[in-house]
Amino acid sequence: MLTIRSALNEDRDAIWSILEPVIRAGETYAVAQEMSCDDVLAWWFTADHQVFLAEEDRRVIGTYFLRANQKGRGAHVANCGYVTASFASGKGVANAMCVHSLDQARRSGFKAMQFNFVVSTNERAVRVWQRNGFEIVGRLPAAFDHPSAGLVDAYVMHRFL
Repeated sequence: MLTIRSALNEDRDAIWSILEPVIRAGETYAVAQEMSCDDVLAWWFTADHQVFLAEEDRRVIGTYFLRANQKGRGAHVANCGYVTASFASGKGVANAMCVHSLDQARRSGFKAMQFNFVVSTNERAVRVWQRNGFEIVGRLPAAFDHPSAGLVDAYVMHRFL
């Protein structure tokens, strides 16, 4: 059974085990592939992020953060980053985390959610977000240097809560 809960400090190693392969692959996040464990976890757990994890049978299979997309006058729009463990891919984990994050965002007082940089080759994620009501509202041409596909577009995706 899949459960989603707030991440605790003692979950950091399990979260790193999910984040590291994604960061090293360099296919979905616009961050340096050589980031250290400490740097990645500092970014994921930064003070303005609410961090959650998905677990099944007490095994961490996904994580996401929720934050304000902007400060000040843009703080009513949420933003998230999601990662699913490779061994759990295709099991609905990303969808469950998206649904959870939309509920959390509403409870936190956000009025909308926006993804600023969805790599166009990440087609599964794009489909999950669209299934959950997100629309592509912008295209950033050749904005991401994909390790095998070269320069690819990134999308800005948005939905109201």
